[in-house]
Amino acid sequence: MTLTELRYVVALFDTGHFRKAAEQCHVSQPTLSVAIKKLEGELGISLFERSRLRVNSTPIGEQFVTQARAVLREAQILTGVAERGKDPLGTMLSVGAIYTVGPYLFPRLVGQLQKTAAAMPLFIEESYTADLRKKLASGALDAIFIALPFNEPGVVTRAVYQEPFVVLMPKDHPLSKEKAIDPARLADHRVLLLGEGHCFRDQVLAACPGLRDAMGGDLNVGHASLQGSSLETIKHMVASGLGITVLPKSAAATPAQIDHTLIARPFIEPAPSRTVALAWRVSFPRHQVIDLLTQALEQ
Repeated sequence: MTLTELRYVVALFDTGHFRKAAEQCHVSQPTLSVAIKKLEGELGISLFERSRLRVNSTPIGEQFVTQARAVLREAQILTGVAERGKDPLGTMLSVGAIYTVGPYLFPRLVGQLQKTAAAMPLFIEESYTADLRKKLASGALDAIFIALPFNEPGVVTRAVYQEPFVVLMPKDHPLSKEKAIDPARLADHRVLLLGEGHCFRDQVLAACPGLRDAMGGDLNVGHASLQGSSLETIKHMVASGLGITVLPKSAAATPAQIDHTLIARPFIEPAPSRTVALAWRVSFPRHQVIDLLTQALEQ
């Protein structure tokens, strides 16, 4: 049974005449007639009752035509999928990013993609590294922006940019007098951190080990007793005078309403930093899209 034979059957059902069905299918009448007769032989049933004036479908033939139409519709959908596959920029792209990257990367990325691939539908999502890892592996996301290191079987990573950490504080804070901050100095102050599950929290603690040491390893007491759910929340907490914080440089820009109250200071060299990378499955076939994502961040 072939799709061509199914088209012949549907055409004969619709026209009720071999000649008209053959014309509709752009084949000779004998070709269509022989193909349908062959199909009936293979199935062991009669799809049509033939007479000199008209061809009528049998009851089982009518049911067969209904299913044949459904199969032909699905085949057309599959053809469309394949055609879209020829244009990697014409199919939906699903991209994820960790919470501390997404808000500062996506606005720029989406803006550039609108210029270079306006016809490509885009879905974006922010989440924790662990959740993004699972969705990438399952195919729910095509690519994700994460902080290195990131090791996952069957996944390729490409570093897209590196950014230093900075200390954000009220303008009247004692550390504001310093041109660059020694990470060891942070242990003497209340440092506001992201909650558990955020990889950036772990990166800050690795860059400033004195924080953990000063609190005896318990980050729920002492200077770091306040935790925020997002970097934006923490920035407003700093503006309220609740402490200072460490941010990736891309997140240090503050809203106009709090800009006059806060100041950012770099760390002394070698300054702690993070490398943001794009990760995708080895089997992901749309290599042009990966290049487009990385190029968009270079603009």
